Amino acid sequence: MNPQKIRVVVTGAAGQMGRIVVGAVSAADDMELVGVVDPRFGSAAAHPETTGALGSVPSFEALENALDAVEADVVAFVAPNFALGAVLMMLLSQQAARHFPDAEIIELHHEHKKDAPSGTAKRTADLIAEVWREAGRGDAAGGADAGGADAVPTHSVRLPGIIAEQQVIFGARGQTLTIEHRTTSRESFMPGVLLAVRKVRSLQGFVVGLENIL
Repeated sequence: MNPQKIRVVVTGAAGQMGRIVVGAVSAADDMELVGVVDPRFGSAAAHPETTGALGSVPSFEALENALDAVEADVVAFVAPNFALGAVLMMLLSQQAARHFPDAEIIELHHEHKKDAPSGTAKRTADLIAEVWREAGRGDAAGGADAGGADAVPTHSVRLPGIIAEQQVIFGARGQTLTIEHRTTSRESFMPGVLLAVRKVRSLQGFVVGLENIL
């Protein structure tokens, strides 16, 4: 281990995104991949050396096994979306909510995505609803005290050929404003992932969302 580098354990490492994260962390000059975790590794926890697409690093079926076996500086940073463009979309939506009384969200993902609405859509709705609550906007759908999903109608689409897209449409008398982000490659998430790894140790307390470290 190189003590000058940020020691990283990647969870969900056997998945599509996980493999890309493993590659990005491995290629970063200031990071060292010290372990990978995924339930699909099965008996790999007893034989921790894995090779191939994940590289030659200790692999574990369960996170607790990894934490007992290796020293890591960063294991998991949780964010609804790691694409910097998507984070900016959320921040711009928060600003637009100060000037528009109504909004709806349309989020589109590939057919294998299980959750609907997406975490990005939920986070966007929460940020918009937070602005409306602070402004005392009681005429929002569900009332000013409603959560984001109730205050901002959200529509989900699941179709092949799509990776991830989201439109936030604001409306007011005589005008609309649409803020849109489209992901065409999962590699777009990697700058945000690496940024989070580099910044997470400077955060205090429980923090949700990449927008807090931009």
